[in-house]
Amino acid sequence: MHFKLIIALVEDDKTDSVMDAARDVGATGATVINHARGEGLNKSKTFFGLSLETQRDMLLFLVEEHMSRKILERIAVVGEFDSKPGTGIAFQIDVEDAVGVTQQVKSLTGVVEDEL
Repeated sequence: MHFKLIIALVEDDKTDSVMDAARDVGATGATVINHARGEGLNKSKTFFGLSLETQRDMLLFLVEEHMSRKILERIAVVGEFDSKPGTGIAFQIDVEDAVGVTQQVKSLTGVVEDEL
């Protein structure tokens, strides 16, 4: 079984809804890194030296490759990435190898076979 890593940077108030949506279309879990910070096309605004940017969370989903595009698209819709500029991004990268995913492989085998 081959995997992809989906990395999503989302506004912290959307983390739970993005996680739920990803699970609904096949993700089996995620790792959340809180308080990520980034800068987009335009520099963040400040008020008396304090940043006015919203907090972001980084979500890491290790997903089966045949399910990855559907999960990525669902994350984009729920996170409102295309409809509201500056709300976040998500992308996927190939995973060459992974260990510690035996339970995930067992639970996904039937699902992936049905997809193919």
